[in-house]
Amino acid sequence: MEKFIHSVTLDKDLCKGCINCIKRCPTEAIRVRDGKAHILAERCIDCGECIRICPHHAKKPLYDPLTILDDFKYTIALPPPSLYGQYNNLEEQDVVLAALLDMGFDDVYEVAKAAELVSDATRRILQTGSIERPVISSACPAVTRLIRVRFPQLIDHVLPLVAPIELAARLAKKEAVRRTGLPKEDIGCIFITPCPAKVTAIHSPIGSSHSEVDGAVAIKEVYPRLLASMKRISQMDYLASAGRIGLGWAESGGEAAGLISTDSYLAADGIENVIRVLEDLEDEKYRDLDFVELDACAGGCVGGVLQVENPYIAKAKIKRLRRYVPVSKNHLSGSIPTEMLWDTDLTYAPVLELGGTRTERFERYNQMEEILAELPGLDCGSCGAPTCAALAEDVVRGKAAVNDCTVLMRRRMEAVLKALGKGE
Repeated sequence: MEKFIHSVTLDKDLCKGCINCIKRCPTEAIRVRDGKAHILAERCIDCGECIRICPHHAKKPLYDPLTILDDFKYTIALPPPSLYGQYNNLEEQDVVLAALLDMGFDDVYEVAKAAELVSDATRRILQTGSIERPVISSACPAVTRLIRVRFPQLIDHVLPLVAPIELAARLAKKEAVRRTGLPKEDIGCIFITPCPAKVTAIHSPIGSSHSEVDGAVAIKEVYPRLLASMKRISQMDYLASAGRIGLGWAESGGEAAGLISTDSYLAADGIENVIRVLEDLEDEKYRDLDFVELDACAGGCVGGVLQVENPYIAKAKIKRLRRYVPVSKNHLSGSIPTEMLWDTDLTYAPVLELGGTRTERFERYNQMEEILAELPGLDCGSCGAPTCAALAEDVVRGKAAVNDCTVLMRRRMEAVLKALGKGE
């Protein structure tokens, strides 16, 4: 059984047993049992939707504290382009980058810089036609994991390039080793993360045997300290190394627009919209597309649950910042380097299957259909499962009973009482 490492956890003391989370989970990874929510680890993709929707703040993201800087002799901050959208009146990236150095980092490497290299590599792959069209971006780890568990037919369409944060860490660490002479293990690359899915991608990477990112600190944790440092900055060096294309990755559609070479693309954001697009892609409804960009968070990375600013305001701020920079500052000088490519294949994770063999799946599916026919079909969630179909599946798996359906039990009791009344 594959080991699942997650960055979304549950505080049972805060959980009230409501059903808000089970209704919004895209992989039906949450159940309410004995008055408390339970996260099914094998199904969870760490999209953070439950964190966003929980009115009691019982779902918690896991990330590193700022004290992680003390674990390394030399630390490199990896700021994402969405970080720039958190601050008012920002005229240039250098202010934020200099503030990160003032906070205690020894160096900075913009993830937006690596994003421009990924955009260049993607353009080349599209030109070769080596991947089935439409090519699906692999930048959002929540979407890639969703494809793994729910849309296996689309696996061959996923772009086999490491995400910009991983590429940034690899390039930054290589440069730091050359410049400082320190061994790689003494150098820490710390990502300033907008969402929990990227934390999971560090500890349990997809497409890579290991990650060069050594930790992740939430933007909301960095925000106040970074703001104080920005106010102290009186002079700064020219540190910014990304152009419009790299900064555009902060929002939905930015990656696709950065391809330039094609306008035959689709960009969708928000996990529910992403699922609808993937379902249609699976049904081959979009045959003429070259590229598909999907972001689990509404608005793209600016909509991550670990951000501070309203995503729409953040997008407006980044759009303003982009006016003052070149289209792109980074290009590949030769062929696509191996450090940009996946070193492990994306494989199907059959966590939603009802059995190991085809015969077992067929038998259990028939059992599920029989149970589902008994249930009222209201999808009310009162049983602790998100839908009647999910409850029927739980019954087949031995995790629940048909009598967990409160509506069905009430109807049966009413029928008994009615029968008793007639008997009198």
